[in-house]
Amino acid sequence: MGTGFMRTVRTFDVINILFLLFISLVSFVPILHTIALSLSKSYMVEAGMVGFFPKGWNIHAYERLLDDKQFLVSFWVSVKRVALTVVSSFIVTLLLAFPLSRDPKQFILRNPVMWLLIFTLLFNGGLIPFYMTVRDLGLYDTMGALVLPMIVNVFNVILVVNFFRSIPKELDECSSMDGAGPFRMLISIYLPLSLPVLATISLFSIVNTWNEYLFGLIFTRSQELMPLQTYLQTVFVKLDPTRMTIEQIKEAGLISNKSLNAAKILLSLLPIFIVYPFMQRFFIHGIVLGSVKE
Repeated sequence: MGTGFMRTVRTFDVINILFLLFISLVSFVPILHTIALSLSKSYMVEAGMVGFFPKGWNIHAYERLLDDKQFLVSFWVSVKRVALTVVSSFIVTLLLAFPLSRDPKQFILRNPVMWLLIFTLLFNGGLIPFYMTVRDLGLYDTMGALVLPMIVNVFNVILVVNFFRSIPKELDECSSMDGAGPFRMLISIYLPLSLPVLATISLFSIVNTWNEYLFGLIFTRSQELMPLQTYLQTVFVKLDPTRMTIEQIKEAGLISNKSLNAAKILLSLLPIFIVYPFMQRFFIHGIVLGSVKE
């Protein structure tokens, strides 16, 4: 009986591993194709001859992006935006989740505030009122318009609230007996124990902020405040033979919009590829712990 059970478990493990390898391969195939497009010659790309390997080595698409000063400016804007948003969101989420994880006797307004947050998660006022609010607050064409709307993420707050509720209440009682107040409990007890879920919401915030482009499109007009993702939406190959020299026409013929779009995608993914491996070990653990409500 035991031997048969072990064989069944091993068979399931093998099938599970093969299935996960298949899913990983399917997920990697589009990235491989995008890499091939970005490194292939334009006429081969336009003819649909490029599969999973580059056809005719060509890095002009990357040169076109990296030689652009606006690309570097927008990249730095996105880096600053991500840094400001992640730090602000981390602090606000922590300070908001802690009282919401308390008993209603300790925080009388817990349930109304929680329902208000859930309401904002399900409904919003629309883009036009949002734009008018940002404009009337004097935030239009400022870094605040890119950062402030991204600070409070209700989904992240709920994850942290559920994680805090899973921490044994005996720790609260012991710290209270030692004279610790709520803020001291948060800093000395809850913060060190919550590193997995806090790393998870930080990763969510990094990815969401880095990939967001709409706010940069509607809330900014100056090139100095244009985030990278917004800028990449505007980059394409422009050809005006009447104003180009023969050398410029030849150089432009080496790049296609498909290759340029592929290079955009890969360059925009690169920072996430760098950050994710360092936070991946917290990801699953934080999601599981934060999604369980006692």
